[in-house]
Amino acid sequence: MTMHDAMLSAELVAVLVAVTGEQPRVLTTHCARALPAGPLQHSHRSLQNGLRQWVEEQTHHKLGYVEQLYTFADKGRFYASGERVISVSYLALTIEDVAAQESGVGWQDWYRYFPWEDWRDGMPTSLDAVILPALRAWAASDPELETTRWQRLVYAFGLDGFMWSEDMVLQRYELLYEAGLVPEATREPLSDELDAADPVYGLAMRYDHRRILATGMARLRAKIKYRPVMFELMPESFTLLQLQKTVEAIAGRALHKQNFRRLVEQQNLVEETGLSTVGTAGRPAKLFHFKKDVIAERAIAGTTLPLARQAR
Repeated sequence: MTMHDAMLSAELVAVLVAVTGEQPRVLTTHCARALPAGPLQHSHRSLQNGLRQWVEEQTHHKLGYVEQLYTFADKGRFYASGERVISVSYLALTIEDVAAQESGVGWQDWYRYFPWEDWRDGMPTSLDAVILPALRAWAASDPELETTRWQRLVYAFGLDGFMWSEDMVLQRYELLYEAGLVPEATREPLSDELDAADPVYGLAMRYDHRRILATGMARLRAKIKYRPVMFELMPESFTLLQLQKTVEAIAGRALHKQNFRRLVEQQNLVEETGLSTVGTAGRPAKLFHFKKDVIAERAIAGTTLPLARQAR
């Protein structure tokens, strides 16, 4: 038995998401270079209990909705001390807390890590100008693997007539990693300076935390299409436009305004509060809140949101 076989640690990692000012946000530690994480201890009653304890200790932020995301146990995952580490990740949704944070802990726009994933204003210019040419060159660099690599690019990035799928966040990141285009692929120590973020390839994270974040993004983007989880990200009352902007922030895609409102009404997810916005330049907008009984019902029945399909 080798030393690596004999030393094994388990840690819990949280992808804690909020939407603030129409931007999807993720709670980070180590000056935005890592996700909240800590080792599983014998004193923890359960994995979720351990996760809640570690996040609250590190960030002073209480968790609301939590679900298990994925267990990362690849052979190449080692601490600097030589211990092999298994990471059990969780997705949590909340409202951003503006209370004082621990040093090095804070909220970040998740598109700082994945700038190519934000299609709300159309396809990012860097995708056609830089990323796709680099990936095409990588695919062609090995004649034996060129066909397989190209097929993966076609599906992941919506090429050759295929549509861009917002759910394939992880597949796109892993292709960029394999091609050596993201800093994590070099395994060199990362600077803690936020200015070190690449405007094309985004801000790198320690270990494989950006891969874990990509997994959380993909899960949430898929989930909002069939489960009414958006209420976890909304204030107690909101306008339909605020709800639409929050969904768009998570999906990274534009929504058809009229279709969205029609579907919300048909799904019977919300109801009017009887109040309207005040003090705005335009006409007052009606305020809504989620119907609690419908939330429970839709968790079983599912729902669908009309994401706009933009041509590349």
